[in-house]
Amino acid sequence: GLLLKAFKQIESKKTHLYGQEKNMQTWALCRMNMFLHGVDDATIWQGDTLSNPGNVENDRLMKFQCIVANPPFSLDKWDSGFLPDTESENGKKAKMTADLDIYHRFDIGVPPSSKGDYAFVLHMLSSLDDTTGRMGIILPHGVLFRGASEGRIRQAIIEQFNFLDAVIGLPANLFYGAGIPACILIFRKDRGTNDKVLFVDASGEGHYEKGKNQNILRDEDVQKIVDTYKAYKTDLSYNDEDKFSHVATLQEIRDNDYNLNIPRYVDTFVEEELIDIDQVQKNIADIEAELAEVQAQMKKYIEELGL
Repeated sequence: GLLLKAFKQIESKKTHLYGQEKNMQTWALCRMNMFLHGVDDATIWQGDTLSNPGNVENDRLMKFQCIVANPPFSLDKWDSGFLPDTESENGKKAKMTADLDIYHRFDIGVPPSSKGDYAFVLHMLSSLDDTTGRMGIILPHGVLFRGASEGRIRQAIIEQFNFLDAVIGLPANLFYGAGIPACILIFRKDRGTNDKVLFVDASGEGHYEKGKNQNILRDEDVQKIVDTYKAYKTDLSYNDEDKFSHVATLQEIRDNDYNLNIPRYVDTFVEEELIDIDQVQKNIADIEAELAEVQAQMKKYIEELGL
């Protein structure tokens, strides 16, 4: 569905679609979906995208101009396809290392076995065209601030390669089966000397519609995000929108130790109205006086009734 949505944005339709899915049933549904939408020549591989990528040509990863993905959030044991089932010589389970990947996708860092988010990010970045490549990936917010190897990978992507273009925060309960809030990371290989990153917080009230079982991004909510990103890309003097967007410099991100948590860049704090203590005390006194009057009247009624 995501691949077809992206395809519909191409007016000329002069493109070729590629995809990969590990689950056999989902892969078959994807193939059927392509045919139903008139895309008869799509190349959809079946298999593990990480340990057995289908997009290989002449023993190298194929390069694409545009990549979109919504991989499984924080996939546990994502590296199982690289590791032997048997234990290593010292009796411990073998661990994933960069040299086990013949395509060198993890040379800047190996994501933790329990969280495969950056494994998919690194695979996609390795599959991007080196001049015009751009990609959008939906991930949990943890990728923005988790440390250890993920922190080092995040730093390299930002500082060493300058690929990160935008971070867009989405509301919680937006996707089926995932109640946690998600984010969209936009990466581009055509950023040139631009070292700024756009941060958008679309998770606040007013930026989506609350549903009974699931929240919804309305057309106007999506359009606002798109317009903000386009303005950032076309206007070098783009101004931040209060409580919604901020363009951060590389130095700002360095100062935050490469932590991309959106509230560090987009201030959504709403200052509460100051309380007039004198007026509150007067109101309490008025209420107490009124209550005493009512109690006196009640006592009078009770005496008249002889109770």
